[in-house]
Amino acid sequence: MAAYEQACHDGEGGAYLRREGLYSSLICEWRKHRDAGVLEGKGPGDKVGKLTAEQAEIAKLRRELAKANKRLSTTEAALDIMGKAHALLESLSESADSDNKNYKR
Repeated sequence: MAAYEQACHDGEGGAYLRREGLYSSLICEWRKHRDAGVLEGKGPGDKVGKLTAEQAEIAKLRRELAKANKRLSTTEAALDIMGKAHALLESLSESADSDNKNYKR
């Protein structure tokens, strides 16, 4: 699974699947099992049954939480940038106002 995710990061996910003779649906199933915690403590070749309704719900909620956390960090970064831009514009405005006052004297 880690090899596939590394291949995806490098833009070679499809090539990895073809080379290994795997289907993307199998990767989806593995991810669901991983997210539900079913694969923890299992070795290669150990049997893994189907997800229970509770495990599937846990996996779904973990994926939603990861998406929400990513959106939150993006929003926080955007707000930080907006705050800095606002402070810069205020500083420029004050500087322009003080320059205008100096010229009027």
